[in-house]
Amino acid sequence: MGKEDYLKAYKAGKKDYQTRMLKGEKPTLLVLDDFMPEKGSYHEVPLGMVQVPIAQILGTKTVGRSSSFAGNFMPILREDTEFAMKWMNLSESQKDEGIRDPIKVYEYMNKFYVEEGNKRVSVMKYFGAVSIPGNVTRIVPKRSEEKENKIYYEFMEFYQAAPINYIWFSREGSFADLQETVGKAPGEVWTEDELLKFSALYTRFSSEYEAKGGNRLKITVGDAFLAFISLHGYDAVDQKTTNELRALIAKSWEEFELLQEEGDIELKMKPSHEKKPLLSMLIPLSSPRVKAAFIYEKTPGTSAWTYAHELGRLYLEQTFPDELNTVCYENGTEENVDSLIQDAIDEGCNLIFTTTPPFVQASVKAAIANPDVRILNCSLNTSHRYIRTYYSRMHEAKFLMGAIAGAMAENNKLAYVADYPIFGSIANINAFALGAKMINPRAKVYLEWSTKKEVDIEEKIREINPACISGRDMVIPEEGTRFFGIYHVDGDRPRNLAMPLYHWGKFYEQLLRTIVDGTWKYDDDSSSTKAINYWWGMSAGVIDVACSRQLPIGTRRLVELLKGTISSEKFNPFSGVLYSQTGLVQEDPERSLLPEEIMTMDWLAENVIGSIPEKEELKSQAEPVIKQQGVKN
Repeated sequence: MGKEDYLKAYKAGKKDYQTRMLKGEKPTLLVLDDFMPEKGSYHEVPLGMVQVPIAQILGTKTVGRSSSFAGNFMPILREDTEFAMKWMNLSESQKDEGIRDPIKVYEYMNKFYVEEGNKRVSVMKYFGAVSIPGNVTRIVPKRSEEKENKIYYEFMEFYQAAPINYIWFSREGSFADLQETVGKAPGEVWTEDELLKFSALYTRFSSEYEAKGGNRLKITVGDAFLAFISLHGYDAVDQKTTNELRALIAKSWEEFELLQEEGDIELKMKPSHEKKPLLSMLIPLSSPRVKAAFIYEKTPGTSAWTYAHELGRLYLEQTFPDELNTVCYENGTEENVDSLIQDAIDEGCNLIFTTTPPFVQASVKAAIANPDVRILNCSLNTSHRYIRTYYSRMHEAKFLMGAIAGAMAENNKLAYVADYPIFGSIANINAFALGAKMINPRAKVYLEWSTKKEVDIEEKIREINPACISGRDMVIPEEGTRFFGIYHVDGDRPRNLAMPLYHWGKFYEQLLRTIVDGTWKYDDDSSSTKAINYWWGMSAGVIDVACSRQLPIGTRRLVELLKGTISSEKFNPFSGVLYSQTGLVQEDPERSLLPEEIMTMDWLAENVIGSIPEKEELKSQAEPVIKQQGVKN
């Protein structure tokens, strides 16, 4: 039997050898000594006895026996050699009593290279073993800015809390995300039971994922697993039966494919309707009636953001009184949003808008489970294939607001009160600062954050003594305060100068028309796995600025002129030479920042006084938003 096993292994080795040769790859085992860091640029750490994942043993420490094996660790020496006899004896031992003697192995970048025990590894690989005991020495390279090096250091930090060496990621920050997703605090040590639970679930997932063809995707199994448990919940996935897990993996497959795209998003910068006669612009009577649900985080009376979306919902009802029904759900949280979405589906809603970024995960889960329901989430730079996202280019309005403030800044001081340091808000701040600087080169924008811990915004503003303040975008109905938009404080009373406008009604109207006229399906190019994000601005009529009559007529004319150039796309607020607080961002006077560069800004303009806070500096209320869309998440 030992000889029969050897001949099968030998055949597999020769096939792998020839395949690698044809591809121009090294046909035998990798040798760690060939690519070790230079002496003095690494140090060794003994890890002791470790269960070494067979799949991650890639080669040998020295060149010695490397040429006795193909790259898959199967033998390539003939069966009449002494090497072959020893392999056969080990094969018999493995079948009779198992191979218990540990190997001696080096770990480098979470891959393993054998110093003693190559034939044992070969036999174990042949029999499909998952792991083998080994005395491991870790090779630790010096820190660098290379991506793989950063991920490896993150792995070593994670390993101290959870000695798990069989999972790997291709993205920075994933090990910390894994720690959080399984419910552990940073650095919190895992118990033996927790390690066993994780190993069992990961093994089940890996088996089903690879059986479905996951090895053909350009991501690691760890990437897919983390995305899967982040979406569906670690404990919830653990409770799935094998059949339920297999079905859920199949339903979630497009999410795995999207991970290959490095987070790329297909931006739709303007509505793409076909030109039709006026009469056909109404929803055809033959179209099925649409029932749309709006899910809010707060209530319209207590939140300016929710109030703006509620106005959009009411606008839809007035625009399509006979073709559309709407319903809204208030006071959504991460804990109850799943049930709110399900309630909407049970009520027959076939179109659902979740109006805040923290609801995106629940939206994706519901979309996977209900493929006939269209679900959209109001967020920016969010990559999910099963839902679509939408957002307004508010930075265009903020540029105009900055121009107004700059024109009114007698003392060159402006204050900007921001809420969350998330994607989109940084562009708003910078656009405001650039608009102010264009009109008043000496204008400085003092940045404050309303969500920072232990900060008295009113006291800060008194200390700054700005000529103008940019506060929340619109009024909160139940507060009745006038401290919104751009305003100047006379004593204790604000004098409002201008405010930005979200025309969510027009946004929703045009989204609805994309569904009715077929553009929705046209947008969804089946050859692409990119997520779709509708990111519309002034050119689509979904963003505007309302000016007070108290503004000088010349300033109002300037605003109309700038509005016209932005709406016609003749001018981009982020064009020309741009400087941040730390230096030159863009030096080409003819170039404009790409939409993706605007969306993902993590720098502040040179005339901004302030900084982007870390998430530890923020109040607990900011955590759900920062977790989903934080610039420094």
